[in-house]
Amino acid sequence: MNETQLIPHLIVRGGAEAIAFYQRAFGAELDYDLVEPSGRVGHAEMRIGAARFALADEYPEYDCLSPTTRGGTSIALTFYVADVDAAAARAIEAGATLERPIADEFYGDRVASLRDPFGHRWSLHTRIEEVSPEEMRRRMAAGC
Repeated sequence: MNETQLIPHLIVRGGAEAIAFYQRAFGAELDYDLVEPSGRVGHAEMRIGAARFALADEYPEYDCLSPTTRGGTSIALTFYVADVDAAAARAIEAGATLERPIADEFYGDRVASLRDPFGHRWSLHTRIEEVSPEEMRRRMAAGC
């Protein structure tokens, strides 16, 4: 890998289950995984389209803890899909929880906010309208 990339690395409680969930919910493909004899996933690399991410089971001995153990997450993973309603329905069927109603947002996207069974937030987006930064500011100031 020679180009610069930012690859999110998710820590989960239940690595094998998380891999299966991301495959069902988001159509993720597993590139490879490294599983200890104990069954703990030390590292797995997955793709959703061209977007890559890694995951591992918790390693408390290295302070690598899941959002479930820490009591919540401070980030959301955002990705664009062709049909946010269909993608959200698939994720919910696989076990994700819808955190707020799917809605058209002032910045031109239709958005679904989900939490996966492992405590991570996912924000699914479909672009429905091209909106300039100036128009976004105007809409935001007007109360959306």
